[in-house]
Amino acid sequence: MCLIFLSKPKGVGVVKMTGENDSVKKPQKRFCSVRHGLALILHLCNLSISTQQMNMSIALPVMVNNTALPSSPNASSERPPTDSQDNWNETLNESKAVAAVYDWSPEIQGIILSSLNYGSFLAPIPSSYMAEVFGIRYLSGTCMFITSVLALFTPLAADTGVTVLIVLRVIQGIVQVVLLTSQYSIWARWAPPQERSQLITIAVAGSVLGCFIIFIVGGYLCQTIGWPYVFYIFGGIGCVCSFLWFAVIYDDPVNHPFISTREKEYIVCSLAQEGSPPGWSLPIKAMIKSLPLWSILIFYFSDYWHFFVQISYLPTFITSVFQANIRDSGILSALPFASACICLAPGGLLADFLLSRKILRLNTIRKLFTAIGVLLPAVLFTSVFWVRSSFSTAIALLTISSAFKSFAQSGALVNFMDIAPRYSALLRALSQIFSSMAGAISSTVNGFLISQDPELGWRNVFLLSAAVGILGLIFYLIFGQAEVQDWAKCRDAPTLSEPSDTSDAST
Repeated sequence: MCLIFLSKPKGVGVVKMTGENDSVKKPQKRFCSVRHGLALILHLCNLSISTQQMNMSIALPVMVNNTALPSSPNASSERPPTDSQDNWNETLNESKAVAAVYDWSPEIQGIILSSLNYGSFLAPIPSSYMAEVFGIRYLSGTCMFITSVLALFTPLAADTGVTVLIVLRVIQGIVQVVLLTSQYSIWARWAPPQERSQLITIAVAGSVLGCFIIFIVGGYLCQTIGWPYVFYIFGGIGCVCSFLWFAVIYDDPVNHPFISTREKEYIVCSLAQEGSPPGWSLPIKAMIKSLPLWSILIFYFSDYWHFFVQISYLPTFITSVFQANIRDSGILSALPFASACICLAPGGLLADFLLSRKILRLNTIRKLFTAIGVLLPAVLFTSVFWVRSSFSTAIALLTISSAFKSFAQSGALVNFMDIAPRYSALLRALSQIFSSMAGAISSTVNGFLISQDPELGWRNVFLLSAAVGILGLIFYLIFGQAEVQDWAKCRDAPTLSEPSDTSDAST
């Protein structure tokens, strides 16, 4: 039995009565619960954000005159063979008939594509505090609506001028980072420890599914009805998601109007030992000295190195090596994301099953899933270069590699929720910075490798990606932990002898 104290506006104090069973009974219908409904809404919102992040990469080739593929600015010398280039020119000619075309140089195109990340180094840290000040529901919901409206105005900004377009995308990128960072504070209040992997993986799967959808649909929309509709359609979907957000998402289960009493008690009692959100307090020195935290951040860098190689260079690799046209390249590039999306949720369910049945300890689960998500993909992804003579084999290896890669999401990528649930938004912000660093460095380094040697450069790109991933894994296996760290524990949590305010308590 739990007593839920409502006197604290920022947290929920919880105590267990003596003489009761210490175990908390779970609701019978686990997948028909409010918390799983929240995960589904977050799934849709992440899907929308992912499509908005990648729509410019899909639309830009048909927005400009005589452009090469924007996926790899440094690999412009690797033009597709004649047949593929003829198909590409046909795509451009068809798109010009239904949408405006601009005379932007390759340098301007690079600035437009990268402008979405200009604020990624500044926004993550403040966003964690903004979530505490304004509330997760209002902050994230407002950000979802703003970025969607900005997507709707992107074609108008392009007509107005390239400077206006760049400024719009910088603002949009900042808003998206705030949204992606602050939403993790929800799980600090809503996700029971034994369900944390599955709930987060359900939500994160939306980002992968968004990549798959934009690869499949984006090129077709540009060629048939015009590139502006890539922004109109996915911007409109984002507005709908923002309305769903305000209708379903609440900061904590105590204030949710539709949640059952049984589910509310289950969630609150499950999170009782993790304490309330930290407010403005921050143990900076302890965090700097925390090797488990550094192991997570370093792994984020190594894992997203591989991710940015995949989204930035995989279409170019398929086009240049397999001589596929643009439309086929988009479809083939989407297959690895489809396999990852399919495997994300089952991976989270498996991790929670192993934990709930006490088959493995949480620390073992995190490291096992992380190792699977790095070692097998490293072997498969690197092998693609040596089997490139077989088209079907190479695509199969890429697809299977992404399926195994998704296991890392139930490993180190969610580990910060284990070691410091009270600081989940802040740690997600730090991981966002390391992820952005990986994207900036990997794009530059890999572009240089490919420009130096158009054929062996791809071998070096794959080998370097595997090496970075393995190094990050080794550091995580040595120093990673899954226990709540001392610096992340609540010092003033209520106890039986010191309840917070029994006069305001309700059972």
